[in-house]
Amino acid sequence: MRQLGIGLIGTGFMGRAHALAFRNVSAAFELPVQLHLAAVSDADAERARHCATAWGFERAHNDWQQLITDPKVDLVAITTPNHLHFPMAMAAIAAGKAVYCEKPLAVSLEQADQMRLAARTAGVVTRVGYNYQHNPMLVLAQQMIERGDLGRIISFQGEFSEDFMADANLPWSWRCEPGHAGGALADLGSHLLAMARYLVGDIEAVCADSQTVHPQRPATLNSSELRDIAVDDQTHALLRFSNGARGTFSSSWLKHGYKNHLSFEISGTLGTLKFDQERLNELQLCKQGQGGFERLLAGPALPGYAAFSPAAGHQLGYNELKTLEVHAVIQACTGQPAPGPDFEEAWQVERLASAIRVAAQEQRWVTL
Repeated sequence: MRQLGIGLIGTGFMGRAHALAFRNVSAAFELPVQLHLAAVSDADAERARHCATAWGFERAHNDWQQLITDPKVDLVAITTPNHLHFPMAMAAIAAGKAVYCEKPLAVSLEQADQMRLAARTAGVVTRVGYNYQHNPMLVLAQQMIERGDLGRIISFQGEFSEDFMADANLPWSWRCEPGHAGGALADLGSHLLAMARYLVGDIEAVCADSQTVHPQRPATLNSSELRDIAVDDQTHALLRFSNGARGTFSSSWLKHGYKNHLSFEISGTLGTLKFDQERLNELQLCKQGQGGFERLLAGPALPGYAAFSPAAGHQLGYNELKTLEVHAVIQACTGQPAPGPDFEEAWQVERLASAIRVAAQEQRWVTL
């Protein structure tokens, strides 16, 4: 059995999530390759060494370029702040490595376009970390819609809200810099846009409004110095789908009480389907004449679920979704059909987010 060498760039929350997934996937699934946890990279050399030891990677680099050129690395996993995705992915593509990049793909549509074209020309495998699409319940929802259980789809109402930036006294961070992040629309909304496309299809036109509620934040914790904020705290949009459905979109990182409220209601001529990521193991379904919603629980009959639990109602979590995503990445790297957005699809999401920004700035409908 040949080896697939894994190189992981970044050791924050998302880096750890990737490391857990790469460690767990071999226990959950029969793989066509043997994973070799080859290297971890972090700008802090001591941190890189510590994480390599703790997470089971063979070596540590404090220069991400050394990791990309490491001959034992076949797949480069990028979990850094958003503005670093472009140079790292482009270098990995140039080196002929497969690339597994966190979302959003880039901080501009131009960068995303260059990344997907470079990957297409090089013929390398790419995947982007829209991990919620690997939830077995979301796969079920897509199948139900596809086979017409809801009839003709007429509306999509989607929201992704959290409250981690709700306190106006929270200090400035890289997420507040347009060139590094992109605000609530990019950080949260990109997940929702990817999900809308996955479930309902192409979006042909948007109209939007965007707002920076807290225009300044302390430069550092408890500092009297203030820094200007130029990214959105919340964005709302109207969507027109190519299949005739209409939709609403909302993303905010200011809504008190919400921790991971990635949610949607999809209505068709024969029924309505509801989902909330804070209750990620269930769907709510109401079919015509039913009189109310029934709860559908995740169970081992759904692909992917049985790898972690033999019984319904025992719950998957965030790290299991990441493991399912990594499994799909490995399948793609070994030439097998595999679900999940690649750089081409992630570019479509960035294209949609860019249109929403233009619509908000110019206060008009924008056609894609």
